Amino acid sequence: MDMDLSLLQTRVIGCLIEKEKTTPDQYPLTLNSLTTACNQKSNRDPVMELSDTDVQEVLDELNSKHLIREEGSFGSRVPKYKHRFCNTEFSELQLSEQEMAIVCTLFLRGPQTPGELRSRTNRLCSFRDVHETEAVLQKMSEREEFPLVVRMPREPGKRESRYAHLFSGEVEAADPSEYSAPAASTRISTQRFESLENRIAELEKIVALLQEKLAE
Repeated sequence: MDMDLSLLQTRVIGCLIEKEKTTPDQYPLTLNSLTTACNQKSNRDPVMELSDTDVQEVLDELNSKHLIREEGSFGSRVPKYKHRFCNTEFSELQLSEQEMAIVCTLFLRGPQTPGELRSRTNRLCSFRDVHETEAVLQKMSEREEFPLVVRMPREPGKRESRYAHLFSGEVEAADPSEYSAPAASTRISTQRFESLENRIAELEKIVALLQEKLAE
């Protein structure tokens, strides 16, 4: 599978997936609603200023790739659009809820860290913690038939590497050994944090006992 999608094409597909999940009563979308969604100033990177004509041209391109479908609603002449990108009878790409949320968010906001993806997908799915997000990303990157994402080289001064989708061609991948040290450091930090939490809980119990004795 090699969709080779442009930035505008991923923006349109991402908006259709997002609105299907977050505003199902308004889905499929009219051209005007889809243009508004593409130009949102929140949850989008980069922010765009597309016209209806721009979006219609992208829809025509996606239609030729069989990635969207035009539908007419009963009693209305205004066409509406829905995606056929994944999880439909017409798509060979079948994703879990978490995988689809990650792809959608990468389409809308570009490369992101596991921590960013965990917080930014909360309207589309749920992750218990960032470790579960990392596990899903790793699974997506190791798909034999078609890896969906790739971990990018870590930027100087950053603790986490960002992940990018692979629906728009190749992206430079990170050295697998690059992330081992920060991962170990994260585990140590987590252990220290849990130890501090336990210590605080013990101190709170002691304070509560002292308050009871003083009250007596």
